[in-house]
Amino acid sequence: MEIKSLLKVTLILTLCVIMMGAYTRLSDAGLGCPDWPGCYGMIKAPTTNHELSTAQNAFPQHTIETDKAWLEMIHRYIAGALGLMVLAILIMSLRKTGAPKKLPLFIAALIVFQAALGMWTVTMKLMPIVVMLHLMGGFALFALLLLLYLRNKPLRIPGGDTPARKFSALALACIGVLLLQIMLGGWTSSNYAALACTSLPICEGNWVDNLNFSAAFSPFQGEHQTYEYGVLDYSARMTIHVAHRIGAIVTTIMLLLLAFKLVTKAHSSVLRNAAWLLTTLVVLQVALGISNVVLHLPLGIAVSHNAGAALLLLTLVFINYALLRKA
Repeated sequence: MEIKSLLKVTLILTLCVIMMGAYTRLSDAGLGCPDWPGCYGMIKAPTTNHELSTAQNAFPQHTIETDKAWLEMIHRYIAGALGLMVLAILIMSLRKTGAPKKLPLFIAALIVFQAALGMWTVTMKLMPIVVMLHLMGGFALFALLLLLYLRNKPLRIPGGDTPARKFSALALACIGVLLLQIMLGGWTSSNYAALACTSLPICEGNWVDNLNFSAAFSPFQGEHQTYEYGVLDYSARMTIHVAHRIGAIVTTIMLLLLAFKLVTKAHSSVLRNAAWLLTTLVVLQVALGISNVVLHLPLGIAVSHNAGAALLLLTLVFINYALLRKA
């Protein structure tokens, strides 16, 4: 298999890992297995009476929920397969003349760090800062794999599309704003603040007077036996939620502004099509966000909201790459 084909498959698998991670987290199955890398000391979730008895004896303080344990293990299996594919990409890149070398090395290092974050997510009992970093690592991996794919697949914009290149700074700023919004989303989820506000457009009641930024965004939340279901009070969770909503408004405006400028000013159909895709994804993402509030965080929509953020990031990575490439 050529490296470009392998990268395509790896990109799809990375999206699956991101979505499965979101599904596991939103199903409250992040501690479905209290140990790592196995599950109750086994390579799979315990299911038979003998396995359940052995697991209960080994972890008497835990209530075994087989369905949640399987969710966690399936996530680990897929992540493990992704790690092997990244290793294969690294080996092929090092062997192939003219292929990028530093980027695949960095991606391989990132996935090792991701594995460590996955372990700490369990051993530190869903500490929010670790959960958020694990989420951001997955998004970073997704973006870097696309960048590596683009570097292995020559992309040329006819004439360099000089009129569009003046929007390079805006496109780069859009990536920064989107990453901050993804971080806010991860912080909202890891602190179980997604339902802290259930009305639109911002929050119910006198929310302005209840804002508590110091508690909401402190990475240190004290020592607890577990952080599952959150440890912050309502005002802190509400503050996180409000910040995420305001961030969504800013992000939407900036991304739509970039898309509008590219649609109206770019000469290249590649950039115009990417701008239309960006517009579509932004509209869908806003609709999913509103649906999460109105429908009280249904699992399918919440997972799709995570996938939408990942696809938005990939689209912006492509646009930035295309704008910076010379003819």
